Amino acid sequence: MRIVAFTHSLRSCWNHGNAHFLRGVLRELQALGHTVAVHEPADAWSVENLRRDHGEAGLASSLAPYPELTATIDPPGSDPEAALDGADLVLVHEWNAPALVARIGAARRNGGRFTLLFHDTHHRAVSEPDAMRAYDLSGYDGVLAFGETLAEVYRGWGWGHRVVVWHEAADTRLFHPPAVEGFREGLVWIGNWGDGERSAELEHFLFGPAQRAGLPLDIWGVRYPDAALATLGRYGARYRGWLPNARAPEVFSHHLATVHVPRRFYVEALPGIPTIRVFEALACGIPLVSAPWRDSEGLFTPGRDFLVAPDGAAMERHLRDLARDASLRVELAEHGLRTIRARHTCAHRAAELLAVAERLRG
Repeated sequence: MRIVAFTHSLRSCWNHGNAHFLRGVLRELQALGHTVAVHEPADAWSVENLRRDHGEAGLASSLAPYPELTATIDPPGSDPEAALDGADLVLVHEWNAPALVARIGAARRNGGRFTLLFHDTHHRAVSEPDAMRAYDLSGYDGVLAFGETLAEVYRGWGWGHRVVVWHEAADTRLFHPPAVEGFREGLVWIGNWGDGERSAELEHFLFGPAQRAGLPLDIWGVRYPDAALATLGRYGARYRGWLPNARAPEVFSHHLATVHVPRRFYVEALPGIPTIRVFEALACGIPLVSAPWRDSEGLFTPGRDFLVAPDGAAMERHLRDLARDASLRVELAEHGLRTIRARHTCAHRAAELLAVAERLRG
């Protein structure tokens, strides 16, 4: 099968977590014997920011662990027709320009013999519904939504059985426990500050509890303005800067535990959808403590795969327990790792994608 993917960027993971998942799924599809072609725009926002901050070396390091994957860089306004020639399955991610989304749909509607899927991994269908409904999806065969609550939105827009829940997952070719255990100390949090969507939650569930528990805290990510850095300084957290996603397993391996603090919008409006970093952390065998979120789809077993802290005081207690109880750390890490390997790997998602495409073709 020839599979073509149109993504915001395969090359850059700077504030672009979707790249983590797409890279993993695409190379699993390649491993199954399928031909994969990837297209991304020349002016991708993530690429421009990574190049600005870290130059060409930073851009090269982002995709280096994926030698199987290359991306064709399309100039603005380019015609996708040539890329679609001979395709059997086409994926179009929602961070593409509306004009490109429409042109690919028109090619399918005008006789294209491929199965065409729109891949939505964001909250804009709820937070900016008019903007998302402006996308012309009339030529698409189906929608891949990264959670049930998002899929329900598309069903309300008339997609019915043609919208499918397709959760993100861990690329276990890259994300796995270290081959040899070394010295571990303190906490790590990998995430972007962004637009202040969870700044209060980070203080309440991460910075404060870590400081009170007396645990050193390393912070990796981008888009930390001066005010955010000042907040980190008040709590004694160490800001480390941008981390190429491929280095996350190495960073996890030096720390006792990590913390998940979901963005407010996902807790309130799109429950049941964890970020990909939950899958990746558990795949690396590091104990995880999470701020509250509703696992409404039963993806995990809270309390066994990870601990849940309903408030800052509970988070502090969990962190203290993990710091002094090696057996608790081992138990959590092993249970979470088993769950990932049993049903939340990119290999699982590749198989799900092929099954969806087969059903829609039928």
